[in-house]
Amino acid sequence: MKVEYQTLYLKKRFPLRISRGEISGGENLFVSITDGTLTGWGEMAPGETEGAATVAEGRAQLDAFCANGLDGAIHDIWARAHAGSVGACALAALDMALWDLRAKQANMPLYRLLGLARRGVVSSLTVGINPPEVVRERVPLLLARGARALKIKLGSVEGIAADKAMFMAVHDAAKGSGAALRVDANGGWSLADARHMMGWLAARGVEYVEQPLVQGAEDQLPELFKTRALPIFVDESCRLSSDIPAFAQCVDGVNLKLMKCGGITEALRIVATARAHGLKTMIGCMGESAVSIAAGASLSALFDYIDLDSHLNLDPDPASGAPFEHGVTLPADRPGHGGALHA
Repeated sequence: MKVEYQTLYLKKRFPLRISRGEISGGENLFVSITDGTLTGWGEMAPGETEGAATVAEGRAQLDAFCANGLDGAIHDIWARAHAGSVGACALAALDMALWDLRAKQANMPLYRLLGLARRGVVSSLTVGINPPEVVRERVPLLLARGARALKIKLGSVEGIAADKAMFMAVHDAAKGSGAALRVDANGGWSLADARHMMGWLAARGVEYVEQPLVQGAEDQLPELFKTRALPIFVDESCRLSSDIPAFAQCVDGVNLKLMKCGGITEALRIVATARAHGLKTMIGCMGESAVSIAAGASLSALFDYIDLDSHLNLDPDPASGAPFEHGVTLPADRPGHGGALHA
Protein backbone atom coordinates (compact mmCIF):
# COMPACT_ATOMS: atom_id res chain seq x y z
CA MET A 1 0.00 0.00 0.00
CA LYS A 2 1.17 3.51 -0.83
CA VAL A 3 1.21 6.12 1.93
CA GLU A 4 1.25 9.83 1.05
CA TYR A 5 1.03 13.05 3.08
CA GLN A 6 -0.30 16.58 2.71
CA THR A 7 0.14 19.44 5.16
CA LEU A 8 -2.53 22.14 5.27
CA TYR A 9 -3.06 25.16 7.50
CA LEU A 10 -6.55 25.17 9.02
CA LYS A 11 -7.65 28.70 9.89
CA LYS A 12 -10.44 29.11 12.41
CA ARG A 13 -13.26 31.48 11.55
CA PHE A 14 -13.42 32.49 15.21
CA PRO A 15 -10.33 31.92 17.42
CA LEU A 16 -11.07 29.44 20.20
CA ARG A 17 -10.05 30.41 23.73
CA ILE A 18 -10.17 27.83 26.51
CA SER A 19 -8.68 27.75 30.01
CA ARG A 20 -5.22 26.89 28.63
CA GLY A 21 -4.98 29.57 25.93
CA GLU A 22 -6.25 30.68 22.51
CA ILE A 23 -5.98 28.94 19.15
CA SER A 24 -6.58 30.72 15.83
CA GLY A 25 -5.49 27.85 13.58
CA GLY A 26 -2.70 25.41 12.90
CA GLU A 27 -1.15 22.95 10.48
CA ASN A 28 -2.69 19.48 10.21
CA LEU A 29 -1.26 16.43 8.52
CA PHE A 30 -3.45 14.53 6.07
CA VAL A 31 -2.58 10.91 5.35
CA SER A 32 -3.77 8.93 2.34
CA ILE A 33 -3.32 5.19 1.93
CA THR A 34 -3.90 3.69 -1.54
CA ASP A 35 -4.18 0.04 -2.46
CA GLY A 36 -3.69 0.79 -6.15
CA THR A 37 -7.37 1.52 -6.77
CA LEU A 38 -8.99 2.95 -3.65
CA THR A 39 -7.75 5.57 -1.19
CA GLY A 40 -8.37 5.92 2.54
CA TRP A 41 -8.03 9.26 4.27
CA GLY A 42 -6.81 10.18 7.73
CA GLU A 43 -5.93 13.36 9.58
CA MET A 44 -3.66 14.40 12.43
CA ALA A 45 -4.19 17.52 14.55
CA PRO A 46 -0.86 17.86 16.40
CA GLY A 47 -0.64 18.27 20.15
CA GLU A 48 2.13 17.99 22.72
CA THR A 49 -0.01 15.86 25.02
CA GLU A 50 -1.21 13.81 22.03
CA GLY A 51 2.23 12.45 21.18
CA ALA A 52 3.34 14.72 18.33
CA ALA A 53 3.65 18.46 18.84
CA THR A 54 4.13 19.28 15.15
CA VAL A 55 3.21 17.95 11.72
CA ALA A 56 6.89 17.19 11.07
CA GLU A 57 7.14 15.10 14.24
CA GLY A 58 4.00 13.14 13.41
CA ARG A 59 5.07 12.51 9.83
CA ALA A 60 8.49 11.28 10.97
CA GLN A 61 6.81 8.84 13.34
CA LEU A 62 4.53 7.53 10.60
CA ASP A 63 7.33 7.32 8.02
CA ALA A 64 9.41 5.19 10.35
CA PHE A 65 6.52 2.89 11.20
CA CYS A 66 5.12 2.50 7.66
CA ALA A 67 8.58 1.67 6.30
CA ASN A 68 8.05 -1.80 7.77
CA GLY A 69 4.81 -2.28 5.84
CA LEU A 70 1.13 -2.24 6.78
CA ASP A 71 0.38 -5.95 6.62
CA GLY A 72 -2.16 -7.56 8.91
CA ALA A 73 -5.44 -6.68 10.55
CA ILE A 74 -6.10 -3.08 11.57
CA HIS A 75 -6.20 -4.01 15.25
CA ASP A 76 -2.78 -5.65 14.94
CA ILE A 77 -1.34 -2.65 13.10
CA TRP A 78 -2.70 -0.37 15.83
CA ALA A 79 -1.12 -2.49 18.55
CA ARG A 80 2.30 -2.45 16.84
CA ALA A 81 2.19 1.32 16.32
CA HIS A 82 1.01 2.01 19.86
CA ALA A 83 3.73 -0.21 21.30
CA GLY A 84 6.29 1.57 19.13
CA SER A 85 7.04 5.25 18.79
CA VAL A 86 3.88 6.52 17.06
CA GLY A 87 2.09 9.22 19.06
CA ALA A 88 -1.66 9.06 19.54
CA CYS A 89 -2.56 11.85 17.11
CA ALA A 90 -0.34 10.43 14.36
CA LEU A 91 -1.70 6.95 15.01
CA ALA A 92 -5.23 8.38 14.75
CA ALA A 93 -4.50 9.56 11.20
CA LEU A 94 -3.10 6.18 10.17
CA ASP A 95 -5.89 4.25 11.87
CA MET A 96 -8.78 6.22 10.37
CA ALA A 97 -7.19 6.01 6.92
CA LEU A 98 -6.95 2.22 7.24
CA TRP A 99 -10.57 1.94 8.36
CA ASP A 100 -11.67 4.25 5.52
CA LEU A 101 -9.83 2.11 2.98
CA ARG A 102 -11.15 -1.14 4.44
CA ALA A 103 -14.76 0.11 4.26
CA LYS A 104 -14.26 1.29 0.68
CA GLN A 105 -12.85 -2.12 -0.23
CA ALA A 106 -16.05 -3.62 1.19
CA ASN A 107 -18.08 -0.95 -0.68
CA MET A 108 -19.81 -0.02 2.58
CA PRO A 109 -20.06 3.08 4.75
CA LEU A 110 -17.81 2.61 7.76
CA TYR A 111 -20.70 2.89 10.19
CA ARG A 112 -22.38 -0.05 8.47
CA LEU A 113 -19.17 -2.10 8.36
CA LEU A 114 -19.01 -1.63 12.15
CA GLY A 115 -22.62 -2.75 12.55
CA LEU A 116 -23.90 0.72 13.43
CA ALA A 117 -26.71 2.94 12.19
CA ARG A 118 -26.27 6.30 10.50
CA ARG A 119 -27.58 8.29 13.41
CA GLY A 120 -26.38 10.45 16.23
CA VAL A 121 -27.61 12.70 18.98
CA VAL A 122 -27.49 16.49 18.79
CA SER A 123 -23.92 17.81 18.49
CA SER A 124 -22.84 20.71 20.67
CA LEU A 125 -21.43 23.81 18.97
CA THR A 126 -18.68 25.42 21.01
CA VAL A 127 -18.68 28.87 22.59
CA GLY A 128 -15.11 29.76 23.53
CA ILE A 129 -14.08 31.97 26.45
CA ASN A 130 -14.84 35.55 25.46
CA PRO A 131 -16.03 38.80 27.01
CA PRO A 132 -19.82 38.91 27.42
CA GLU A 133 -20.24 41.46 24.62
CA VAL A 134 -18.51 39.13 22.15
CA VAL A 135 -20.58 36.17 23.35
CA ARG A 136 -23.81 38.08 22.78
CA GLU A 137 -22.80 38.52 19.13
CA ARG A 138 -21.46 35.00 18.63
CA VAL A 139 -24.31 32.89 20.06
CA PRO A 140 -26.99 34.11 17.58
CA LEU A 141 -24.66 33.09 14.74
CA LEU A 142 -24.40 29.57 16.11
CA LEU A 143 -28.14 29.34 16.60
CA ALA A 144 -28.71 30.57 13.04
CA ARG A 145 -26.46 27.78 11.86
CA GLY A 146 -28.81 25.25 13.42
CA ALA A 147 -27.25 24.68 16.84
CA ARG A 148 -29.51 22.79 19.23
CA ALA A 149 -26.87 22.50 21.97
CA LEU A 150 -24.09 24.86 23.06
CA LYS A 151 -20.84 23.77 24.74
CA ILE A 152 -19.72 26.72 26.86
CA LYS A 153 -16.02 26.89 27.66
CA LEU A 154 -15.39 28.13 31.20
CA GLY A 155 -12.38 28.02 33.53
CA SER A 156 -11.27 31.59 32.77
CA VAL A 157 -7.93 32.68 34.21
CA GLU A 158 -9.86 35.70 35.51
CA GLY A 159 -11.75 33.45 37.90
CA ILE A 160 -15.30 32.25 38.46
CA ALA A 161 -16.80 35.76 38.48
CA ALA A 162 -15.73 36.07 34.83
CA ASP A 163 -17.09 32.56 34.16
CA LYS A 164 -20.46 33.55 35.59
CA ALA A 165 -20.63 36.75 33.55
CA MET A 166 -19.81 34.91 30.34
CA PHE A 167 -22.20 32.06 31.06
CA MET A 168 -25.07 34.49 31.69
CA ALA A 169 -24.33 36.20 28.39
CA VAL A 170 -24.71 32.82 26.63
CA HIS A 171 -27.77 31.96 28.71
CA ASP A 172 -29.51 35.22 27.84
CA ALA A 173 -28.53 35.15 24.16
CA ALA A 174 -29.87 31.60 23.80
CA LYS A 175 -33.06 32.23 25.76
CA GLY A 176 -36.13 30.98 23.96
CA SER A 177 -34.11 28.96 21.41
CA GLY A 178 -34.54 25.65 23.20
CA ALA A 179 -30.80 24.97 22.86
CA ALA A 180 -29.31 22.74 25.55
CA LEU A 181 -26.48 24.27 27.59
CA ARG A 182 -23.40 22.26 28.50
CA VAL A 183 -20.16 23.35 30.17
CA ASP A 184 -16.51 22.39 29.72
CA ALA A 185 -14.07 23.84 32.25
CA ASN A 186 -11.02 22.21 30.62
CA GLY A 187 -9.53 21.64 34.07
CA GLY A 188 -9.73 25.33 34.94
CA TRP A 189 -11.28 25.08 38.42
CA SER A 190 -10.05 24.24 41.88
CA LEU A 191 -12.04 21.70 43.88
CA ALA A 192 -13.81 24.45 45.81
CA ASP A 193 -14.61 26.45 42.67
CA ALA A 194 -15.81 23.33 40.88
CA ARG A 195 -18.20 22.46 43.70
CA HIS A 196 -19.56 26.01 43.80
CA MET A 197 -19.85 26.41 40.02
CA MET A 198 -21.58 23.06 39.54
CA GLY A 199 -24.30 24.07 41.99
CA TRP A 200 -24.62 27.49 40.40
CA LEU A 201 -24.80 26.06 36.87
CA ALA A 202 -27.28 23.34 37.84
CA ALA A 203 -29.66 26.05 39.02
CA ARG A 204 -29.45 27.57 35.53
CA GLY A 205 -30.32 24.46 33.54
CA VAL A 206 -26.91 23.13 32.52
CA GLU A 207 -26.88 19.44 31.53
CA TYR A 208 -23.39 18.41 32.67
CA VAL A 209 -19.87 19.66 33.40
CA GLU A 210 -16.83 18.34 31.60
CA GLN A 211 -13.32 18.14 33.11
CA PRO A 212 -13.98 20.38 36.14
CA LEU A 213 -10.55 19.55 37.67
CA VAL A 214 -7.16 19.66 36.00
CA GLN A 215 -5.61 16.42 34.73
CA GLY A 216 -3.49 15.13 37.60
CA ALA A 217 -6.10 15.99 40.25
CA GLU A 218 -8.13 12.81 39.78
CA ASP A 219 -7.61 12.00 43.45
CA GLN A 220 -10.02 14.87 44.20
CA LEU A 221 -12.78 13.48 41.99
CA PRO A 222 -14.28 11.18 44.67
CA GLU A 223 -14.88 14.15 46.98
CA LEU A 224 -16.42 16.24 44.20
CA PHE A 225 -18.49 13.30 42.99
CA LYS A 226 -20.11 12.63 46.38
CA THR A 227 -21.99 15.94 46.43
CA ARG A 228 -22.05 16.75 42.71
CA ALA A 229 -24.91 18.92 41.52
CA LEU A 230 -24.33 17.93 37.88
CA PRO A 231 -23.05 14.87 36.02
CA ILE A 232 -19.26 14.89 35.66
CA PHE A 233 -17.52 13.91 32.42
CA VAL A 234 -13.76 13.58 32.16
CA ASP A 235 -11.84 14.48 29.02
CA GLU A 236 -8.12 15.16 29.47
CA SER A 237 -8.10 12.59 32.29
CA CYS A 238 -9.18 9.81 29.90
CA ARG A 239 -6.95 8.97 26.96
CA LEU A 240 -7.11 5.18 26.70
CA SER A 241 -9.55 2.49 27.75
CA SER A 242 -7.05 1.42 30.41
CA ASP A 243 -7.48 4.81 32.15
CA ILE A 244 -11.16 4.25 32.88
CA PRO A 245 -11.19 1.72 35.75
CA ALA A 246 -9.18 4.01 38.05
CA PHE A 247 -11.90 6.68 38.21
CA ALA A 248 -14.99 4.82 37.05
CA GLN A 249 -16.63 5.11 40.47
CA CYS A 250 -16.25 8.89 40.69
CA VAL A 251 -17.43 10.21 37.32
CA ASP A 252 -20.60 9.87 35.29
CA GLY A 253 -19.05 9.63 31.86
CA VAL A 254 -15.99 9.89 29.62
CA ASN A 255 -15.26 12.04 26.58
CA LEU A 256 -12.98 10.43 24.02
CA LYS A 257 -11.21 12.16 21.15
CA LEU A 258 -9.64 10.33 18.24
CA MET A 259 -6.49 12.45 18.58
CA LYS A 260 -6.13 11.49 22.24
CA CYS A 261 -6.74 7.77 21.94
CA GLY A 262 -5.14 6.96 18.59
CA GLY A 263 -8.16 6.58 16.35
CA ILE A 264 -11.20 4.42 15.77
CA THR A 265 -9.67 1.14 16.99
CA GLU A 266 -9.08 2.36 20.54
CA ALA A 267 -12.26 4.48 20.50
CA LEU A 268 -14.28 1.27 20.19
CA ARG A 269 -12.49 -0.14 23.23
CA ILE A 270 -13.08 3.04 25.25
CA VAL A 271 -16.81 2.88 24.57
CA ALA A 272 -16.94 -0.80 25.53
CA THR A 273 -14.97 -0.20 28.73
CA ALA A 274 -17.08 2.79 29.70
CA ARG A 275 -20.30 0.85 29.16
CA ALA A 276 -18.96 -2.07 31.18
CA HIS A 277 -18.48 0.35 34.09
CA GLY A 278 -21.94 1.87 33.68
CA LEU A 279 -20.65 5.20 32.38
CA LYS A 280 -22.09 7.56 29.79
CA THR A 281 -20.10 8.23 26.62
CA MET A 282 -19.19 11.31 24.61
CA ILE A 283 -17.03 11.97 21.57
CA GLY A 284 -15.33 15.31 21.02
CA CYS A 285 -12.73 16.78 18.70
CA MET A 286 -9.72 19.04 18.46
CA GLY A 287 -8.82 21.35 15.58
CA GLU A 288 -9.95 18.93 12.87
CA SER A 289 -11.42 19.15 9.38
CA ALA A 290 -14.30 17.12 8.00
CA VAL A 291 -11.92 14.19 7.36
CA SER A 292 -11.41 13.40 11.04
CA ILE A 293 -14.89 14.60 12.02
CA ALA A 294 -16.43 12.16 9.51
CA ALA A 295 -14.40 9.33 11.04
CA GLY A 296 -15.71 10.23 14.48
CA ALA A 297 -19.24 10.68 13.20
CA SER A 298 -19.14 7.16 11.78
CA LEU A 299 -19.21 5.99 15.41
CA SER A 300 -21.87 8.47 16.51
CA ALA A 301 -24.56 5.86 17.18
CA LEU A 302 -22.46 4.72 20.16
CA PHE A 303 -22.55 7.99 22.12
CA ASP A 304 -24.85 9.73 24.59
CA TYR A 305 -23.34 13.14 23.80
CA ILE A 306 -21.47 14.45 20.77
CA ASP A 307 -19.17 17.44 20.26
CA LEU A 308 -18.14 17.11 16.62
CA ASP A 309 -18.11 20.69 15.41
CA SER A 310 -14.54 21.90 14.78
CA HIS A 311 -14.96 21.68 11.00
CA LEU A 312 -17.85 24.15 11.19
CA ASN A 313 -15.47 26.82 12.52
CA LEU A 314 -12.92 26.58 9.69
CA ASP A 315 -12.44 29.27 7.06
CA PRO A 316 -12.48 27.31 4.86
CA ASP A 317 -12.80 23.60 5.58
CA PRO A 318 -10.48 21.91 3.03
CA ALA A 319 -12.52 18.72 3.26
CA SER A 320 -16.05 17.41 3.06
CA GLY A 321 -17.91 14.41 4.40
CA ALA A 322 -19.41 15.41 7.76
CA PRO A 323 -22.70 17.21 7.10
CA PHE A 324 -24.41 19.08 9.95
CA GLU A 325 -28.12 18.34 9.58
CA HIS A 326 -30.84 19.51 11.99
CA GLY A 327 -28.25 20.01 14.71
CA VAL A 328 -26.65 16.57 14.22
CA THR A 329 -23.19 15.84 12.76
CA LEU A 330 -23.37 12.76 10.54
CA PRO A 331 -20.99 10.95 8.19
CA ALA A 332 -21.66 11.30 4.47
CA ASP A 333 -23.62 8.24 3.36
CA ARG A 334 -21.04 6.70 1.03
CA PRO A 335 -18.36 3.99 1.21
CA GLY A 336 -15.70 4.65 3.81
CA HIS A 337 -15.98 7.07 6.71
CA GLY A 338 -17.13 9.73 4.27
CA GLY A 339 -14.41 12.35 4.69
CA ALA A 340 -11.94 13.43 2.01
CA LEU A 341 -9.98 16.49 0.98
CA HIS A 342 -11.52 18.57 -1.77
CA ALA A 343 -10.13 17.65 -5.18
